[in-house]
Amino acid sequence: MLLLTTAILGVFLACLAQTSPVPSGDRHELGGVLICNDPNGQGHCEYAVYELEKCYNLPPALINNAATFAPDDAAFYCYPYIMECGGICRSPSGCTLGSVSFDYEHKFNLTEIGWNEYITSFECHRDRSADADGDSCEADV
Repeated sequence: MLLLTTAILGVFLACLAQTSPVPSGDRHELGGVLICNDPNGQGHCEYAVYELEKCYNLPPALINNAATFAPDDAAFYCYPYIMECGGICRSPSGCTLGSVSFDYEHKFNLTEIGWNEYITSFECHRDRSADADGDSCEADV
């Protein structure tokens, strides 16, 4: 009986490992973003794979306190915003940093541009230009 219980537990743990939100080393999922309150992926960090085309408010510890905003190396980009999801933009200079992807030069140090004090929410979108080039991660699945 103990052997059967151990085998079942092993299978259960293996299934849990396969459903982890962190992408494996050789395959990046669309929507994976690392957010930390210090530059260079340091301090309090949270990583998750977020659904595309949906707005997310930052966790309380990271609201207006995110020096790292680093999307995975995959065919998507994100728009960080200064207001909560569904909020009204009242800034005369705009309410988004603009498009942030894996290639964005300040993704690991938003303090260089002052945006570490502003990010409150974000949403991510598929990069359709990568699909046209045949460079989509989904082709690797």
